[in-house]
Amino acid sequence: MTADPQSAPRICFVGLANLAVLAREYGKHGAGGAQLQQTLLAKALARAGLEVSMVVADYGQSDGAAWDGIKTYKAYRPAAGIPLLRFVHPRWTALWSAMKRAGADIYYTSCAGALLGQVVMFARLHRRKVVFRIASNSDCDPASLLIRFWRDKRLYRYGLERADLVLAQTPQQQQALLRNFGRDSRVVASLAEPGGRRRGFHERDIGVLWVGNIRPLKRPQLLLDAACRLPDIQFHMIGGPMPGADHLFEEVCATARALPNVHFHGPLPYHETCEFYERARVLAGTSEMEGFPNTYLQAWARGTPVVAFLDPEQLLTRNAMGRAVASLEGMCAAIAALSRDPHAWQAASLRSRQYMDTRFNETRMVAPYVAALAGMLESWQPSSQN
Repeated sequence: MTADPQSAPRICFVGLANLAVLAREYGKHGAGGAQLQQTLLAKALARAGLEVSMVVADYGQSDGAAWDGIKTYKAYRPAAGIPLLRFVHPRWTALWSAMKRAGADIYYTSCAGALLGQVVMFARLHRRKVVFRIASNSDCDPASLLIRFWRDKRLYRYGLERADLVLAQTPQQQQALLRNFGRDSRVVASLAEPGGRRRGFHERDIGVLWVGNIRPLKRPQLLLDAACRLPDIQFHMIGGPMPGADHLFEEVCATARALPNVHFHGPLPYHETCEFYERARVLAGTSEMEGFPNTYLQAWARGTPVVAFLDPEQLLTRNAMGRAVASLEGMCAAIAALSRDPHAWQAASLRSRQYMDTRFNETRMVAPYVAALAGMLESWQPSSQN
């Protein structure tokens, strides 16, 4: 799919942590699934011929620096400013300054928080469009929002009500948004990168891999409990602390390092985690709430089955690409079966690879996003190229 540069909209992705995914040299700053999804879409649209930019945090890079055809505009340094006052300056003022320099027709952002309201205000002042993508199921329920301050909750609601287009990851999110906020949305699937090497069962030296931010809703303690019950299986954990969850991180770190079969790597740049998916026999998911986990897609793309409590759209159950579980006992049984039995593992691995090869090619994945953008700007219609 290609775009006519004369008529195609200019798109700016507003994601302050995106640079950690876009540019390998800044990977140490850390990022999550929302940043990965923004960056994958930005790269795909740039390859399709659209003018794509990003507003990112200031990590000392040059303003206007570009990676993979994506020009970046820096907002502010994460620690800049005086507490309380910095919410307005330099944070809000620098954000709008960067958005103005980007000069886009459409601004695209994700994750519940004040940022959505700030982006929408700018767009309304400058007669631009805003796309908001749901990052987690918690974004769809006022009672579950992962937003600390009342001020930020109000800005989020303001932005959600006025965004020109809201994208949901699943029908469940779409229904929850309508039920809880009265907000219509459009369902588009998550994107995935092509997988790396697909190793065989006996080539994999990691029994179980866990990847995620260390925060209460991820429930990392469950993985440590499983490791205690399965001492003959090697567990690897990758993840860093989240604001307000430092105590949990320290607790998990101490417990993990006391277990001989647990290897705790702490936070790792996104680009360095890929080889772990290739080496693992099983990816474990212990979260109680999130959107469609990017880790599932990263694992399946490499033929790694998933054992998890969350089963979005019952993909695990329907496609047998691992096991959906409801208890610690069930998780331990599923891990034991898939990490010890080559035949059971091979069957789940093959189905994972087939699913990704069939469903996740770039043209097919990006087409719904392009159609959604085209619908926002009636003067532009994407052209197709065989």
